[in-house]
Amino acid sequence: MAETEAPEPRWLVAANVVRWRRYGELGQEFRPGTKAFRPGAKVYVIDTYPGTGDEQLTAVGRGRHTGRWITIDTGTRHLHTFRPRLVYAPAVLVRCAGLPVHTREEAAGLERVARLGRDTHHAAPHPDPCLCHACLPGQ
Repeated sequence: MAETEAPEPRWLVAANVVRWRRYGELGQEFRPGTKAFRPGAKVYVIDTYPGTGDEQLTAVGRGRHTGRWITIDTGTRHLHTFRPRLVYAPAVLVRCAGLPVHTREEAAGLERVARLGRDTHHAAPHPDPCLCHACLPGQ
């Protein structure tokens, strides 16, 4: 049986899924995480869509229900704490083969887009009590 060589580690932007996201009419309801990812799950950004102002991106992470690696397009506003990380996981490296390496500046730019998206996506005032990402203690 032929041994396959592990892919070379590479730099990608890592992020975490928000604990609570706004949902429903005027964003007055909150839901934990996203439909595909658990709250706080670590995901890796493998591609962005510059034509949409980086408001959408492709992320790889462990699925909410199966725990298997999944690749999904999601809103940047559903992620936070963008940072560059050296990735060793073969499942992630296979999915991002041929794509450019990400930099610290790209991570900072995605963080700005995500923060702006969370602040402006729903124009309604915060409900009381508020459990959104920005209002949780320690965030």
